[in-house]
This record gives sequence, C-alpha cells and structure tokens, in this order.
Amino acid sequence: MTDYKKEVEELITTVVREGGSDLHISAGRPPSVRVTGELVTLAKRAPYSKEDALGILKELLSEEKYKSFLETQEVDFSYSFKGTARLRGNAFFHGGMAGIALRLIPKIKDVKELNLPPIIEAFAQKKQGFFLVVGPVGQGKSTTLAAMIDLINRERKEHIVTIEDPIEYVFEPRQSIIDQREVGIDTKDFHSALLRSFRQDVDVIMIGEMRDPETMSTAVTAAETGHLVLSTLHTNNASQTIDRIIDSFPAGQQEQIRLQLAGSLIGIFSQRLIKRVSGGLIPAYELLINNKAVANLIRERKTQEIDIVIETGFEQGMVDMNRSLVDLVRRGEISIEDAHAYSLNPKGLERLI
Repeated sequence: MTDYKKEVEELITTVVREGGSDLHISAGRPPSVRVTGELVTLAKRAPYSKEDALGILKELLSEEKYKSFLETQEVDFSYSFKGTARLRGNAFFHGGMAGIALRLIPKIKDVKELNLPPIIEAFAQKKQGFFLVVGPVGQGKSTTLAAMIDLINRERKEHIVTIEDPIEYVFEPRQSIIDQREVGIDTKDFHSALLRSFRQDVDVIMIGEMRDPETMSTAVTAAETGHLVLSTLHTNNASQTIDRIIDSFPAGQQEQIRLQLAGSLIGIFSQRLIKRVSGGLIPAYELLINNKAVANLIRERKTQEIDIVIETGFEQGMVDMNRSLVDLVRRGEISIEDAHAYSLNPKGLERLI
C-alpha cells in the first residue's frame, strides 16, 4: 500500500457513514470500527503491514508529532478531516509495531440533545466553583463539558480558557472570548497553563483532565478565588472521586485539600453511555450537589456516607445512579440486563425494580 492519504480518507468516511465512535488501526490485522459500543472488524480490508501502520500514522500526524512519537513511543493528537469531522487519537507501539486508536468527536450538542438532566445547565450558569464530570474512558465526559462550555459561550460575555491534551471540540466564539490551549503545543503542561490563566483575566477554566496533584490543587484554588472550573476524572462515582483527589496528596497536605474541596466543590456528575434498545447510546448518571451536609462529610472524612446523601437527596436535585437506570428501563430505553451490568449496587437496583 502506498496511497496512505486515500486510505485515511476511506477509513474515516466509513466511521462517519456507519455511525461509529472509534477506529482502531494496527499492524498485523485489518482495521476495526466501534459501533454502538461493539467492535466490528472491516474484514474486507487486508491486514496492515508494519510499514502500512506507520504510513497511515504519518498522514495523521505533523512532522513534529511523528518525531515525538518515534522518540517517546506514544503520542496523543487530534486530526481534522476535510473540515467536516474531527478526531482525537493516540498512537503507541505494541510488539515493536505501531497501533492507532482514533475517536470521532461528534458535533457539539446541547444538554437536551444529549439526554442529560436540565440541572446541568444550572451548573454552567454558576459564576464560581469546582464541577467535575467523571466516569471511565469513552463515557461522554468531554461531550458533556463541551455542552456546558457552549451554553456559557451562547449566553454570557466571559473569558473562557480551555486546557486540553489534545484539543477535542473546537468552539466558535459567540458571546464569550474562548482561548483553547493544547498541551505540548501551546503550553508545557496542564499545571503551567492553569497557573498562567490567573493572569489572563479568565472567568471560566476547562481542564481536559486532572492528571496530577499540582493541577488538582491549583484547580481547587482557582475555584475558591472566583473562577468557574470544569474538569474530568476517570473515577466511578462521586464518593470515589473525592477520595481519589484527597488521596493523591501526601498525608501532610490532605487536610488542607479536604477543607478546600469542601468549600469549593459545587457538584460531581458521573455518567455511563448504555446501548439503547432502539439503537444508539443513552446516558445513565449520578449527580452529587455539594450542600452543607455533603461539605461536612468531606471535612469529617466520612465520604463513605455520601452515597446515602445522594440516594435521599432527590428533592434537592441529586440523582442516584440506580434510580437513573431504573428510569431508563421503565421508559423502555435500555434492557434490565444492561441496567444490572452498569449498576455499582446491583442489590439496591433489585429493590427499585
């Protein structure tokens, strides 16, 4: 194979046409596309050689990024396809051969189109505080944040700074000024960009992912000092998220971050994308709203009791994951089997069903 540009175009066109979310390219096997959560091998295409995988990667990366990949043996990147589609990717080596995972970034949708609870819009309208969207990889966290940023952009005159690795959704400034910074191109790392944002007259900060204690600490401080800070973490639910943040710090610093988090946190939204009976995916979710009771539990090291607060906090707008799953089952959106598979408390789910 020599026309790698044509190969890339055909593969991405296939992903878009089939309604796929991800594309996997690797030496030694044909490409695969993930459609509604399941991987489908494009069996009509021949397995790629070692040279083919590298040739395709050269088409996807800038010269500088490709050089970095050969030096570090892995790289994150984004790719714009003919101005009609955008993808984020990761390239890596396995067994001495190159592998590529690409995810199609859908067009920005609003909260209603994403089947998210309307209360998410209320968090986007906050002037300050720390809001986290959490869940495993591939569960729509970035898409939810994009909807929130787009809402702010459409309704308020703010200065929004995003710090991402790589940049995923590209925002067109409307009411707001939006500066999108990519780690490795526009800034050295998340922490450096976050620190510098304090001198950029910023109102809203979106951090693509909190990867280290320094970034977490600075994000919490930013939320305390009059900024709305939005970010993501790869955690399963609200209580685990709070523990993960606090446990990331040395023992001598944990009490300080615990107090700061209790005061600056406004909410944690945990989501899962589940196969819809009628086709496609739909989110199930848990929402923690930080009130006095929750703040006290954080300060008093009783985060294990937060799940109970969420279960009993329906009138205050909180959402329990099991109740969200049961609601989807009763509406005929998802199967009972999938509800059980995604529940973190199957016995509690049984009682509700």
